[in-house]
Amino acid sequence: MNKDNGFPYDGANGDGDGDESADAPLEAAADALLEEELRQAAAVLDPVPDFLRQLALEAYALHDLDARIAELTFDSLVDALPVRGVTDAPRMLTFRAGALTVDVEVTGEGLIGQVLPPGSARIEVLGGPGAARPVAVDSLGRFLSDDPPRGPFALRLRTGTEVIVTEWLRA
Repeated sequence: MNKDNGFPYDGANGDGDGDESADAPLEAAADALLEEELRQAAAVLDPVPDFLRQLALEAYALHDLDARIAELTFDSLVDALPVRGVTDAPRMLTFRAGALTVDVEVTGEGLIGQVLPPGSARIEVLGGPGAARPVAVDSLGRFLSDDPPRGPFALRLRTGTEVIVTEWLRA
């Protein structure tokens, strides 16, 4: 008997000897079973929407451990002085990664930009649940996309030796 409460067991695991290690495998199995039942209930009662699952998969697929992040060094929404009478000025962005600079103008019609120093590069516009959209770059580093970004977007540049990804911004 337990002298504190008068019951024959000490209350640790119900067998009176205080050894909890014997019940550990049973408790782990019960926890795993409960977790699986909760997963199944959540899948039925509150399923993850397909578009959100696809977005998560694409976000993970865009993760590139070797990519360098291009820092935003100029944003006309923050850094530029307003011009009187101009109501729909395009957004100007400048990204920098080492010696590489990317200037981008975001308009309602799309993106216009240039990679400096000029050289061979491939650019993809990343954004939302859609696939990355490739953008052609000419020999002077200029590029044009007639599809304006909707919502958050980033650029991924592939030069001959490295991958550079810009910060994500809202269009």
